[in-house]
Amino acid sequence: MAERRDPALGQLISVRFKEFIREPEAIFWTFIFPVILAVGLGIAFRNRPPEVQVVGVVAPAGRAAAADSLAASLATSKQLRVARLPDDSAARTALRTGRVALVAVPGDAGAVEYRFDDTRPDARLARLLADDAIQRGAGRADPVRVGERQVRERGSRYIDFLIPGLLGMNIMGGGMWGVGFAIVDARRKNLLKRLVATPMRKSDYLLSFIISRLAFLVVEVVFLLGMAALLFDVPVRGSLLQLGGIALVASLAFTALGLLTVSRAKTIEAASGLMNVVMLPQWVLSGVFFSSANFPQAAQPFIKALPLTATIDALRETMIQGLGWSAVAPELAVIAAWLVGSVLLSLRLFRWR
Repeated sequence: MAERRDPALGQLISVRFKEFIREPEAIFWTFIFPVILAVGLGIAFRNRPPEVQVVGVVAPAGRAAAADSLAASLATSKQLRVARLPDDSAARTALRTGRVALVAVPGDAGAVEYRFDDTRPDARLARLLADDAIQRGAGRADPVRVGERQVRERGSRYIDFLIPGLLGMNIMGGGMWGVGFAIVDARRKNLLKRLVATPMRKSDYLLSFIISRLAFLVVEVVFLLGMAALLFDVPVRGSLLQLGGIALVASLAFTALGLLTVSRAKTIEAASGLMNVVMLPQWVLSGVFFSSANFPQAAQPFIKALPLTATIDALRETMIQGLGWSAVAPELAVIAAWLVGSVLLSLRLFRWR
């Protein structure tokens, strides 16, 4: 039996590759569509500012009272929301990660320094709104001396936010559709029944999907991130090893979830419906195109428990914020729980006929 294992597994993996390569639609949806979507959305949202601008206020040593007065002036504008920042390091991080659009720092003799990225439309708008609020609070006679420090940070643009979301969506779609359709099509044609009657081990058949999926995953991740870096200069601040580890665990989890979804489906229509039921809510809720924090607080525990939310959050924390393994550990735990649960349920529910 051991002698037959490797040749059988190799042949099955070869079949998976050939099935994919012979389907132009699969190549388009896996590699081309995410890039087209990224380019279109990156252009469409390049000049769209948020409705309420967040302004950070830093209190240098000995100027706490001036910072309080500055924050009070900014709070008089309904178009601004004030965020107090403890020091310059926190201000730089907030600007880099897009938590604030502008940082205001009180100076000597009532002066104010603005720090912002002048290539961001929302930062330019926040600068005007903040200055208007400060000047109005000071009597509108422009007695306040102001200075500017232009800070340009990659990672705070919409395209930087979007790419990890598209990558997570692509990992989910590739894992679920790649496994689901192939298994249901083989079951519909009675190929599974014939394969199970051969000396082939059942584990080899399922393992061939996992191995081929991981091979395609490398190409998908490298292609999408490479195009994002080339076209939009999207940064990857964290470890590439960590990024690859997140993508690997997520791919395994979604492959297992796809296997579970079609464990008993007998037609392509049934499989398509089941997978859409699983994936569509995650596309909407998990923060692919906009932050999942926009949904009500009561829904956040459910949203955070979704595998796509955990995947995208971990990817963004790695790519944009440059955080380490300890920061993404909660998200990896959620993904691993879905992986283990899907595998165990699949083993119990999967039918070869």
